[in-house]
Amino acid sequence: MSEMKRSPEEDGRDFANAAWSIPSYLISGMIIWGGSGWLLSRWTGVHAFIPAGILIGVVLAIYLVYLKYGR
Repeated sequence: MSEMKRSPEEDGRDFANAAWSIPSYLISGMIIWGGSGWLLSRWTGVHAFIPAGILIGVVLAIYLVYLKYGR
């Protein structure tokens, strides 16, 4: 079967979508997991959960970006 060629506009839209979704993954990972760490630190009184949650969020977000765009 023959493949249809993509237009430059379609390639530009794909790049724009990736340019918006990659930072969105990173920011949302930090917010969600950092917020979870904040809640856990409020509950337990141990303040080390906030930076740990933010770090876990960034690592998981980078992994998700790799799965979606890196392969």
